[in-house]
Amino acid sequence: MTYITLKDNSKYYFDKTKVMGIVNVTPDSFYSGSRNESINAAVNKALKMIEDGADILDIGGESTRPGSDPVTLQEEINRVVPVIESIRKSNTNILISVDTYRAKTAEAAIKAGADIINDISAMMFDEDMHRVIKNYNVPIILMHTKGTPKNMQMNPHYDDVIGELISYFRERIEFSRKMGISIDKLIIDPGVGFAKLYEHNIELIKKIGIFHELELPILLAVSRKTSIGMALGNLPPEERLEGTLAVSCYAAMQNIEMVRVHDVLENKRALTMMEVLK
Repeated sequence: MTYITLKDNSKYYFDKTKVMGIVNVTPDSFYSGSRNESINAAVNKALKMIEDGADILDIGGESTRPGSDPVTLQEEINRVVPVIESIRKSNTNILISVDTYRAKTAEAAIKAGADIINDISAMMFDEDMHRVIKNYNVPIILMHTKGTPKNMQMNPHYDDVIGELISYFRERIEFSRKMGISIDKLIIDPGVGFAKLYEHNIELIKKIGIFHELELPILLAVSRKTSIGMALGNLPPEERLEGTLAVSCYAAMQNIEMVRVHDVLENKRALTMMEVLK
């Protein structure tokens, strides 16, 4: 059974597929149903997700959808920190992840009560990120991408998408080790939808179990993404729930440790049923 070691040195075990709820403090996320333009709206969404059975909350203050523009560091901090602080006042136990590639945002979030950093760049966009992870003793999610959200979908090419991602993660794991970050602090995310075409994304989902060879917890973040819409006949994000549930159930069959989703209640129920049937 895989696990991560949290900042208080307790172990968090992935005894089943965990549900990570997406809480966007943004006005421009790709799925309109996940946009929260105020702190109160984001906090209420987070508390409802906890009630619905979320195991982890992932708080984000900047959209990283294809073609998106970055926000300023201060704007990102102003969006995520009050949300984390408010959640912590209501619930001291829920795991909170922060979706950021900026070391200063990560540090502010950890001080506010965050437990995990979810970095789409796997510590490559900000050279200080590894120091924050090491100094605050927190786990980090290492995602695969190429380029930046602004340009990542401009003709991404792979000769062997699975092989290239395995090599990428091995390099990132070795980098983490050299920086003094222990293996029990790492989670990997293949980055479905990031610098990948439809066929790359589908292959990654179908073969997600291959990444178990890295012996790290795996996060699969596919909720309502374009690949699901394309597979279902070019449906918009608002009509991709059923496709998302199918992927979450498939992830459970492959013993994937976490799924990152917009719809906590529906995914939690589907995964609970999968556990009964396994």
